[in-house]
Amino acid sequence: MDILLSDLVFRKRPVGGMILNGRSALLGLPVRLLSDYCLGRTMLKRSILLVAIAATFIFQIFVQSVMALELDVNTRTVKLNEDGETVTLTQEQAATGKKKFNDTCAICHLVGGTKTNPNVNLSSQALEFAFPPRDNIEELVLFMKEPMSYDGAYSIAEIHPATSSADIFPKMRNLSEDDLVAIAGHILMGPKINPYSWAGGKTKF
Repeated sequence: MDILLSDLVFRKRPVGGMILNGRSALLGLPVRLLSDYCLGRTMLKRSILLVAIAATFIFQIFVQSVMALELDVNTRTVKLNEDGETVTLTQEQAATGKKKFNDTCAICHLVGGTKTNPNVNLSSQALEFAFPPRDNIEELVLFMKEPMSYDGAYSIAEIHPATSSADIFPKMRNLSEDDLVAIAGHILMGPKINPYSWAGGKTKF
């Protein structure tokens, strides 16, 4: 005959050499099924964990696939310099630029806006009207190294993150030249990728 744990609630009783306490007794299961019950719970937890890991992996592949479809050659082709030359970023550069921008710049420039000065955002028009124009890879990279005021009159390196002031802004320390190029590319692709949300969808003057 099986001994039900429900018969042993809140007391200890030796059963086949085992001591069962009140906590175990609350399960109300036959003693011989207790180990099977625990094993089943462990296997269930492992199965749930494996499903979660698989779902995360599939989701990442899906996101990367969608990104690859969205960022076509036209989207990834941006202005290189003031002379009007262009460059086409690779998919890897585009992905790196997005990650580095989100890690380093998005705290103030979320979706192309500027938290500290909404009138000077990262829209195509705002970048073009700066002096010198910052609507190209080379000038944006230079700005991230030695940032100047919007009219180019004076340095703002002490109040704006820059590689030249990495002692003040530690996040800039580990950015390589390639990282700066990728971030600049992400900024220039912003209006193409999110035309209705990047920098509010329009320049605020």
